[in-house]
Amino acid sequence: KTCIGDAQRICVICHSNPDGDAIGSMLALNGCLKKWGKTAQLIAPNDFPDNLRWLDGASDIQLFNKHQHSIGADLQQADLIFCNDFQSFARLNDMCKVVEHSKAKKVLIDHHLLPELSQFDMAFSDTSVSSTCELLYGILQTMGFLPQFDKAIAEALFVGIMTDTGSFSYSCNHHSVFDIAAQLIAYDIDVKHIHETVYSTFSEYRMRLLGFCLSDRLTVIPEHKTAYMYLTKEDLLRFNYIKGDTEGIVNYALSIKNVVFAAFFTEVDGLIRISFRSKGKIDTNTFAKTYFNGGGHLNASGGNSTETMAETIARFEKELPNMLT
Repeated sequence: KTCIGDAQRICVICHSNPDGDAIGSMLALNGCLKKWGKTAQLIAPNDFPDNLRWLDGASDIQLFNKHQHSIGADLQQADLIFCNDFQSFARLNDMCKVVEHSKAKKVLIDHHLLPELSQFDMAFSDTSVSSTCELLYGILQTMGFLPQFDKAIAEALFVGIMTDTGSFSYSCNHHSVFDIAAQLIAYDIDVKHIHETVYSTFSEYRMRLLGFCLSDRLTVIPEHKTAYMYLTKEDLLRFNYIKGDTEGIVNYALSIKNVVFAAFFTEVDGLIRISFRSKGKIDTNTFAKTYFNGGGHLNASGGNSTETMAETIARFEKELPNMLT
């Protein structure tokens, strides 16, 4: 509280390609800051999916890749930066150096593995929770802030928990996740509406893109219990891709019988972006960090490659035996 009370210029930031947990935790924290009489600047490295834009305050999020000079100056002038849902400045892409060189006090709120704690002045890091939103709820509860909650804050936190658990299908094998969800529902949020808005408002093109992935871009490697899919930039153009259209597609590969490791490769913004998913003790975090400049969780991680799609997939297939030994 002292840290917040003394701050005059506050920024709340998240990782590149923000998901529901990143956006939800930013908006929930911002709602709390407003109730404390503070004004914060919300910044994401790049755009986020359309199915999250309905959240209260989402229209206030500024995109660094659209206004690098002015937002960069704001980050340099900040005296407090909340770093939500990422464990390393490397997850900020082009925004990395600006945040790193800012003299602001940097506070980490995150649940990913292997946090780079030396980069932050204060850290709330817990890899055992389902999401950054669950962690943030616990922090606010400890601070005695729950009586000041409102529906908008509850919705933002619920979306983060819901999306980072795949609608409560993974990373939620603990009663606390459901206890918190129940507490949030008590703020009169409409769970059915939230679920439909997040998961059932995709375009026709997105559904056709999914069908194309499954029929034309799916490879199964039985000897390694692995499956993967990929989309080139030409594929994305063909199906009028918008941010968020590929969300969750990797899980279809993982749902195949006997498959324990899945990957999804997408050619976006001059990079090959990769999503990894696994079952059991298959460590996607170490694999992503070792071979694809990424990281995340045991069973869900991401990475990047500057090679071509063919080169990236070839390297992925080459390193599979190391993943599964």
